[in-house]
Formats: sequence, C-alpha cells, structure tokens
Amino acid sequence: MGRGSRRYMIDRYCLPRMKAIWGVKNKYQKWLEIEILACEAQAKLGKIPEAAVGEIKAKAGFDPERIDEIERETRHDVIAFLTNVAEHVGPASRFIHYGMTSSDILDTGLALQMVEAADILIADIQKLMDVLKRRAIEHKDTVMIGRTHGIHAEPITFGFKLALWIFEMKRNLRRLKSARETIRYGKISGTVGTYANVDPYVEEYVCNKLGLRPAQVSTQILQRDRHAEFLTTLGIIASSLDKFATEIRNLQRSDILEVEEPFAKGQKGSSAMPHKRNPIICERISGLARIVRANAFSALENISLWHERDISHSSVERVIIPDSTLLLDYMLNKFTEVMEGLIVYPENMRKNLEKTGGIIFSQRVLLRLVEKGLSREEAYRLVQTNAMRVWHGKENFKDLLLKDTEITKYLSPGEIEDCFDLRYYLRNIDTIFKRLENL
Repeated sequence: MGRGSRRYMIDRYCLPRMKAIWGVKNKYQKWLEIEILACEAQAKLGKIPEAAVGEIKAKAGFDPERIDEIERETRHDVIAFLTNVAEHVGPASRFIHYGMTSSDILDTGLALQMVEAADILIADIQKLMDVLKRRAIEHKDTVMIGRTHGIHAEPITFGFKLALWIFEMKRNLRRLKSARETIRYGKISGTVGTYANVDPYVEEYVCNKLGLRPAQVSTQILQRDRHAEFLTTLGIIASSLDKFATEIRNLQRSDILEVEEPFAKGQKGSSAMPHKRNPIICERISGLARIVRANAFSALENISLWHERDISHSSVERVIIPDSTLLLDYMLNKFTEVMEGLIVYPENMRKNLEKTGGIIFSQRVLLRLVEKGLSREEAYRLVQTNAMRVWHGKENFKDLLLKDTEITKYLSPGEIEDCFDLRYYLRNIDTIFKRLENL
C-alpha cells in the first residue's frame, strides 16, 4: 500500500480521540515528560543540579516542524527531538537524556500511548456490550431457525444469538484489560539494560510518576512479546466483530432477510441497480478485520530480534500499532451503530422457520420414539425416512408422521402434535438470560 493510500485509510476510518493519541504532538509531549521526570530523578540522586531541573522545566518545549527539519539531516528521530528541545532550553539541556538511550523514551512513550489507546477500546467494548444486551433482551422471545452448516437445525431466538455475542465480547474485554496490563511497563535502563549509566531509581521514579511499572529486566528495549500480546488481542477482537458482521451479512441475504443493517435516507446501494440495500458496513468491518489480524502476525514476527536489540521491529510498529488501534476503534463504533439501528424482521424469521415443512422437529420425534422403547437406530430410520420425503418434495412432516403406521404404533396423534410445540425448544432461554443480569 502506498503512502498516499495509507493516509487515506487513516483519514477515512479513524476517530478523533484515537487519532490524537498517535499524532506527533502527543508523542513528543510524552517524550518530553519522560525526559523531565528523568531529570527530576537524577537531581534527587545528586547527579544534576536542582537549579538545572527548574530551568529545564521552565523552558523545555518542541516544534514538530523543526524536529522534522533536523531529522532530515540527522536521520535519527530522537536526536532531532533532543536537539530541538536543547534549542529551547539552552545550556541546561546538557543534563537532558543523561545516561539514557533512545529506546528509554521510545518504548516508555509507546507504552503510554498504547495504554491510552487501550482505554478508548475498553470503553468502546463496554458501549457495544450495552447495546447488544438491550437488543438481546428486546428479542429474547423472537423465534428464528438455528442453522448448522448453513442448514436449518432447530429453533432458537434472535436474542439468544445476541446473548452469545455479549459473552464473547465479555471475554474480549477481559483479554484487552489483561493486555493493557502487560504493556503497561516502561524501561530506563540504558543501552543494553544493565543500568550502567543510569541508576535503577530513575526508571522506578519515572514509571511511577507515569502510571507504569518498571520492567523487571530489559535489554535496550522492552521485549516484544508484550506488544505481540496486545496486537494479537486486537486481532481476536477484530475477528469477533468479523464473525458478528458475517452473521448479519448472511441473515440479510435476499433469500433469508431476517435482519438488515441500517439504511439511511438518501443512501444508495448500487450505481446500476436502484433496488439494492447492501450490508456495506458489515462488509467493511469484515474487510478491516483482515488488516488487524495481519498486523497481529507482524507483531509475532517482531518478537525475535538480534542479541540485545536490532531495529527491524521499529518500522513495523510505526504502522501496525497505530493502524490496529485506529481501525479497531472505528470497527467497534461502527458495529455499535449497526446494532443500535439493526432492522429485525420477525415475520421473515417465522416464514423461514416454517419453510422446511416441519422437519426441524425431527430430533424431538426421535427422542419420543426412544422413550417408547425403540433402539436409537430404528427410531432414527423411521424418522429420517419421513424427513427425506419432505426434503425432496412438498409434503408436510407432521402429516406424514400421522399417516405412518410404524410411527403411530408408538406415538398417539396427541404425542406427535406435542413434538411440534416450539415452547419445548425455548423453555430454557430464560436460564441463559439470567446469566446476563450481572453484566
């Protein structure tokens, strides 16, 4: 993907709060905060004068355009940043970055950005769960056919389907909170992590002030299994959204049409066919999930680096971490909009449930015959024989059973009728919904 097309993607799909996290102003502000806190810690250790810290805090600043100008010459972003800060501070700037290496601020600053991004995503998930819960309760008793292998199986309710999604998002919420804690670490331990030129107190002081934990041990960098856990978690969440969106896309097909994503006034579905109402938002979510999953794979590739550090991970992370958080933020918000405005067609659900002539009740008949003493194999043969006649023709399953003397030897007309009672299949839905009460 070219630079221009990637910029279009970011501008097209990102939301302002998340975009601000990955902007250069926020990045440099965090770098500056880390450097100032490190100076404070060094002063407490007596390594630099207190007066110098006061001067640094009073004068320190940066200009992103000037940093870019310097970087074009130095080819080093951190040196360009420090040079620009020094231009603001003056002579006292010699104490800035004392004993530190570039990754001390790069990785600690990145951790702060990732925590901020995680907080937004956590709030996004909680909002989606609230909407899913409301819609699930609304459709707790909206009967539809359950499908396995894409084939009609047995009755469920649409609320039951949504309850499944809620608990999956609850697991995703737990995963993301855990990944947030995994990435909530900083390091200021010098060029190979041995604290040779910077006291461990500096790292502890800076991290505590920033709400991070000091890494128990690091090399020049924080180890990339942390970042991989974060990115793979985003990949799982994106895959859940892909799963939900795919279900809506399937249920919106013209020959099913049980639900439909919102279609705005004035919206057009096709340049050629005025009748089209396409599930474009859900399709977009499914497509963007592929990017987030691919980024997670790249994060796994970043774990293996040469010795105490190489730079092969850095260029990758400048793309995959901002992009994945930006895209997932967008996906969560868009899917929440879909679920808030989702159009549900209970009458079509009922029509589809009845479309197969009653064969969806076959297991109930099978079990009743077993209860009457037939072997499972014999009962299965009798039921399947009648079900296949319905499958290949237009006959009604219940009518065939009532006419089958081998069946009526064991089941009365009333017992056969009872096998077709929907309430039997849905009698435990309330038990499942009670589990939602504490969410």
